[in-house]
Amino acid sequence: MHGREYRLAIRHKVWLDVGGTDLLRAIDATGSVRAAAQSVGWSYRHALAYLDNAERMLRRALVERTRGGQERGGARLNAEGRDFLRRYSRFRRKTQAAVRALYRAAFGGARWSSADGPRRGRGA
Repeated sequence: MHGREYRLAIRHKVWLDVGGTDLLRAIDATGSVRAAAQSVGWSYRHALAYLDNAERMLRRALVERTRGGQERGGARLNAEGRDFLRRYSRFRRKTQAAVRALYRAAFGGARWSSADGPRRGRGA
């Protein structure tokens, strides 16, 4: 036991980016994958592929979809989708806070911008 180096291995891939959570929220708000895709600036095909990939990776449906066109069709987050979105959003907030704290501990005065990473000041 002594003298061994232990390594932590993370076995889950964090796959859902901000655009994905925006898409899920927009589906819930608009009741339509097509309208949600348009509201976040994605093509309908990209949104469908993103949802299919996400649901396949999670091994659960997030969205209930009804075929039928403009008149009868629609989409909405199911209970698992809403729960996942709530829990994942909380996870992202906590992860971001932890990364910022670790960054400050390691690099001190360098400024942090979540949009483009660390910065060292105006001329850097």
